Amino acid sequence: MSGSDLAVFYGCVLASILACRCVPMLALRGRPLSPRVGEALGLIPAAAFSALVANDLFDPAAGVSVPALVSAAAVVLVARRTGSLIWCALAGMASFALLGAI
Repeated sequence: MSGSDLAVFYGCVLASILACRCVPMLALRGRPLSPRVGEALGLIPAAAFSALVANDLFDPAAGVSVPALVSAAAVVLVARRTGSLIWCALAGMASFALLGAI
């Protein structure tokens, strides 16, 4: 790939990224979102984090890790009870360390 081809490719990718990220922000600036849209947008961080965690828990190449699943269950219980991210992280690390020591 020559330098000019690479520059054209880079320019097209940059333009599409800017269009997908900046145009919606500029179009919606100053407008209130409906409650349903705001609620749906609020779920994006949790969904992204869940996808990352599920990828580590259910890796077909590595198999199912029982300590990881038990630690994830402990984190879910702590999350339901406290709702605190720091307590969830501490419970997950502690349970995974304890199960790894057994």
